[in-house]
Amino acid sequence: MTNFQQNNLDRSSSPYLQQHKDNPVHWQEWNEETLRYAKENGLLIFVSIGYATCHWCHVMANEAFSDHDTADYLNKNFVSIKVDREQRPDIDEYFMNFVNQATGQGGWPLNVVLSPDGNPFLAGTYFPHKPKHGLRPLKDVLSDAKKWYMENHGSVREHEIARKQELFTGAIEETTIAANIYRAFDNTFGGFGTQIKFPPHSTLLLLLNFFQETKSAAAQEMILQTLDAMATRGLHDHLQGGFYRYCVDREWTIPHFEKMLYDQAMHLWVYALSFQIFKRNEDKIVIEKITRCLQETFSDQSGLFYSAHDADTEHIEGATYIWSMDELKEAMNKNEFEVFSEAYDITDAGNFEGKNHLIKKNNGAGALNKIEEKLLAERKKRPQPFTDKKIVTSWNALTGIGLLLASRYAQQEKYKRMAFAIFEEIMQRHSLRGIIAHSSLGGILQDQEFLEDRASLLLLATYIYEDAQDDVEEKKYKRIIENLLNGLDKFKVKNDRGAKWFANTSGGDFKQIFAQTFDHPIPSAVSLAEMAIFRAHKILGKADADFGYGSLLENDFHNTAAFFTKGKFHEIRAPEKIAWAKIPINALLLKDAAYKDCTAFSCHEYNSQDELINSLPTIK
Repeated sequence: MTNFQQNNLDRSSSPYLQQHKDNPVHWQEWNEETLRYAKENGLLIFVSIGYATCHWCHVMANEAFSDHDTADYLNKNFVSIKVDREQRPDIDEYFMNFVNQATGQGGWPLNVVLSPDGNPFLAGTYFPHKPKHGLRPLKDVLSDAKKWYMENHGSVREHEIARKQELFTGAIEETTIAANIYRAFDNTFGGFGTQIKFPPHSTLLLLLNFFQETKSAAAQEMILQTLDAMATRGLHDHLQGGFYRYCVDREWTIPHFEKMLYDQAMHLWVYALSFQIFKRNEDKIVIEKITRCLQETFSDQSGLFYSAHDADTEHIEGATYIWSMDELKEAMNKNEFEVFSEAYDITDAGNFEGKNHLIKKNNGAGALNKIEEKLLAERKKRPQPFTDKKIVTSWNALTGIGLLLASRYAQQEKYKRMAFAIFEEIMQRHSLRGIIAHSSLGGILQDQEFLEDRASLLLLATYIYEDAQDDVEEKKYKRIIENLLNGLDKFKVKNDRGAKWFANTSGGDFKQIFAQTFDHPIPSAVSLAEMAIFRAHKILGKADADFGYGSLLENDFHNTAAFFTKGKFHEIRAPEKIAWAKIPINALLLKDAAYKDCTAFSCHEYNSQDELINSLPTIK
């Protein structure tokens, strides 16, 4: 039996929860026993949701959750539960939906007060332990919440997520897709919007596939300007490769220094497709640097990849990555410094906290690579950010897709080996008794299963199938595809409730909730399922799916799948393998006795591989 009068996070498999095991707060994990204890004892529940590389989560851990007065109040009046949003996306999605409806904004840490039977009635994000930035202390907020509940408990109701979901029925004039997206495009600095800049992965994928079919000048402008801004400015780690989370300014100058696995996966995907279309060497260089970052800093050395690197080093954001002018001069000789200064925008005043976050002005002289390696070697001597070593199935599957596409178009066999290793390791380590486990840490499996994991793994399997070496492998991967596809049934909404998909399976310690459709920062679980089903059906010879369009910029991975189902896709069949460099990005390659291209709802047969290839949309 659990002792709820103490902090019990030392038993958790979550790196984030482990970070809070020494707080004076009597933290518990989210589980049926904890929830039952709160209900039976009539205690309010305080839920705090975050993740291991979250800057403001660290701040609260060091302030309010380390404050003994605040902890004492929580311990006497609440059951306090810590949740890792990366382990429990269902809980996070549900309460994030609540805080957005209640306050109009959300973020992490996400702090929610629940009634003893688990219904939320108050929520917010960061709270200090003393008045700060115009914010009230957490203890005062909790005291008011308790008083309000005692007077109004009868008015607390179960929160329902709005049923706006994936029943997309929208029609778009496809020739105007790029023009409509262009309205939000920042044609001065690249990207979309004029404030904080996130990498627009899903929108870029839609535009790349749209350009492949239409050669739209507007699509090309948005793609190339955004890719160049992300690669040359502050979002990119120019020394070791890989990308930070987002930039806090319109000009892509200063990032939030956190590095997420899913961002590396999606950047690989986007830059690989861009290289296939535009054949720009700078895209290939970015691909090489991302894979270097993955191998050097994310790899678990057995084929899979860790979740994230913290933005902070020793409680200072970006400390590992930024340089004073004196530090740069000490690391280089005079000639090297001159070459470096020509390529990078560096000043005595710096651009971040009095130091320089490296921004490229140009690609520099031939000696620049050696100078960058020298600086990286110096940087590696510094304290490094915390690494969340959790292995997340969906993020690894997306990484596998990115690597496989990079191997095809950059013609690097080692990337293909890495992608196949991801697939085989996930199937061996995270597939158990018909369940695809969401995550693991140190070999300990998380037993919850989510739509995003099965859908991502199915999608990766469809790409793996195309690169099978022989008939035996093809049959093996086809069986896996069929099993993964059938397993999606457990996530389907069985009656007309305004949605088609649940995010999680039934049973366990949390109710089923509808899966999200917002394709940001990565493709939503719904969109991944749709794309995976579309490709799996073609491989298995099942009826084609058909999707209506969603909102541009919000649902663009879904919109890419919808674009494909409207005939903007090539099902290419041939007796032998065809070099990927000769095939458009919006294609699936299958084995057949004849040469065929099935597109725009009709199939055309050809006499030879050359005749087939010459009929396809041109590769620049």
